[in-house]
Amino acid sequence: MNGVLPLKKPAGMTSHDCVAITRKLLHTKKVGHTGTLDPDVTGVLPLCIGRATKVAQYMTDFSKTYEAVITLGFSTTTEDASGEKVEEKKVDKLPSTNDIEEALAAFRGEIEQVPPMYSAVKINGKKLYEYAFKGEVVERPSRKVTIHELEQIGEVTKGDGTISIPVRVTCSKGTYIRTLAVDIGEHLGYPAHMSFLIRTASGPFKLEECLTFDEIKQMIEDETLSLFPMEYALSAMPSLTVEPELEAKLQNGAVLPQVDEMTEDRLVMYNKDGEAIAIYQKHPEKPGLMKPEKVFSR
Repeated sequence: MNGVLPLKKPAGMTSHDCVAITRKLLHTKKVGHTGTLDPDVTGVLPLCIGRATKVAQYMTDFSKTYEAVITLGFSTTTEDASGEKVEEKKVDKLPSTNDIEEALAAFRGEIEQVPPMYSAVKINGKKLYEYAFKGEVVERPSRKVTIHELEQIGEVTKGDGTISIPVRVTCSKGTYIRTLAVDIGEHLGYPAHMSFLIRTASGPFKLEECLTFDEIKQMIEDETLSLFPMEYALSAMPSLTVEPELEAKLQNGAVLPQVDEMTEDRLVMYNKDGEAIAIYQKHPEKPGLMKPEKVFSR
C-alpha cells in the first residue's frame, strides 16, 4: 500500500507505538509518522505508508490545529496534567472576557518559546526529558514559533481554586501548547498548566477524516481500506506539471534551469496524470538552476 493514513491517535500511546501497530496491521515496514504527539494527547496523526514515507519530512512542516484547556491555579513539572504540582495560587477572581482576550492577543503572531524540560529537544546530545528524569534543569535556548490563530471556544469553568479556559490554537511546527498555556496563565497573573489537548488538524488532514485502530482493522477485514494519495499531502506546496519528454530527465535527477513557478524553496513536479515525480529545490551552489531534493520511484 502507498499513501497517507490519517490515524485518530488514542491516549496512552506514543507516536512510535502507533507506527509499530500499523506496521503489523498492514504487514509492511515502510510506515512513518509526521511529527510526535505526547502519549496523553489524542487526535490527528497522519502516517505515511510505502512510497509516501518519502514525503514524511515535508509533512512535519504542516501547521497544526489543537483544542486545549488552560487551567489557572497551579503549575506542574511537565506543564500538563500528568506532572506533579509545583506552584499554587488560588484563583479568587474570575478574569473578565477582555482580560482573557488581551492575554490571548499577546501571543498571536511570531513569539519565542523556551522548550519544556519534559520534551524531546536535544541539548548537548541528550534529550531534555532525560535531564528532567534525573532532576536536572539545563538552560534551553528559546525558539521562534508562529501562532496563526488563538481564540477562546467555550465558557470559563470554575474548579476548587482553579478556572479552566478552552481555546483553539493553529500554530507552526515546533510549538508547545503546554508552554503556551503556562505563558498565558502567567500573563493573567497565575501559575497554569494545560489540562487537556487534542489535535484537530495537521495540514490538510482533519479529525473527521481520521480512523481509529478498530476502524482500520475492520476495513482491512472488509478489504475497504483506502489511503489518501501522497500527492494530497503535497498539495499545499508550489507545483509544476511537466510534459512527458521532461519526465525521464526528472526521474534521472537532472539539474535544470530554475522556472518561474519556483516561488519558494521547493517545487513539486507532476506528470500529466497528476503523479508526483520529484521535488526540486533551488541549487545551493549554482544560481539560476534547480536540482532534485527527492525523486519518487515508481
